[in-house]
Amino acid sequence: MTNPTGLRLWIEGARLRTLPAAIAPVAVGTGAAAFDDGAVWWKALLALGVSLALQVGVNYANDYSDGIKGTDADRVGPLRLVGSGLVAPQRVKAAAFAFLGLGALFGLVLAATSSWWLVLVGAVAILAAWGYTGGARPYGYRALGEVSVFVFFGLVAVPGTTFTQLGEVNAVSVAGAIGIGSLACAILVANNLRDIPTDSVTGKRTLAVVLGDARTRLLYVGLNVVAFVLVLAWCVTETPWALLGLAGLPPALRAIAVVRGGGTGPALIPVLKDTGIAELLYALGLTAGLVIATL
Repeated sequence: MTNPTGLRLWIEGARLRTLPAAIAPVAVGTGAAAFDDGAVWWKALLALGVSLALQVGVNYANDYSDGIKGTDADRVGPLRLVGSGLVAPQRVKAAAFAFLGLGALFGLVLAATSSWWLVLVGAVAILAAWGYTGGARPYGYRALGEVSVFVFFGLVAVPGTTFTQLGEVNAVSVAGAIGIGSLACAILVANNLRDIPTDSVTGKRTLAVVLGDARTRLLYVGLNVVAFVLVLAWCVTETPWALLGLAGLPPALRAIAVVRGGGTGPALIPVLKDTGIAELLYALGLTAGLVIATL
C-alpha cells in the first residue's frame, strides 16, 4: 500500500481496529449498572473517554517501544510509525504520553465524582499500558500480555464502569468482565499468532511463541467459547434478553474458521478485524438486552 502522510498517518498509527476493545467494556459495565437501575450516562461517557484515550495511548506506546527495539522492522500487518521509519520515535513517544495523560485527566474527573481510590486503579493501568512493551523488562515480551488484557480490559474496566455509576459491583458486571476479557484476549492471541515467525526471531517471547502455533489456535477458540457460553448462562440466570449478545457470533465463527483452518500471515489479518467486530457486537447486544430487561 502507499504510505499515508499527515493526519492519515497518525490515524493509521492509532490502530482504530483495536478501539472496539475499549468501547466494549464500558458498554457492558453501563448495561450492568442499568440492569440494577443505576446507569449514569454522563459517567458512562467519561469512562468511555478514559478507555479510548488509554487504548490509543498504549497503541502509540507499543509502536514506539517495538519500533526502537527493532521488533517491527520486518512484520506482517498494518503500518507502524516508528518501524516504518515514517515518524521519529520521540514524536510517537510524545503522542503516547499525550493520550495517556488525557486518559488520566478523564479518570481524575471520574474518580472525583465516584471514589478517590479509583486514582490508584488508573495509575496502575497507565503503568501497565507503558510497561507492556516499554522499559527494560516489558511484560509483553514475557508471555504476560494476554493476562494483562484480561485483567484491564475485562476484570477492571467492566466492573469499574459499573462501580462508578452504581456505587457497587453486581454479579452481571463480573460475568460481563469475564466475557469481554475473553474476547479482548482473543484479539491479542490472533495478533500474536500471526506474528509468531517474526517475534521468534526478534526475541519477543509472547504467549503464542511459548505455546506454539497449534496450542495458540486452541486458546483462541477456547476464549470465544467462554464468552458465548456465558451469554447462554445469562439467559438462564438473569434475562433471556441476554441472548442479544449472540449478535457477535457470526463474525466470531468466521474468524474461528480461519484460525482452525490453519491461516497464517496475511490470512490472519481479517481475523483481528472480525474478532474486534465480534466483541463490539457482543457488547452492544448484551448491553441492549440488559437495558431492555429493565423496561
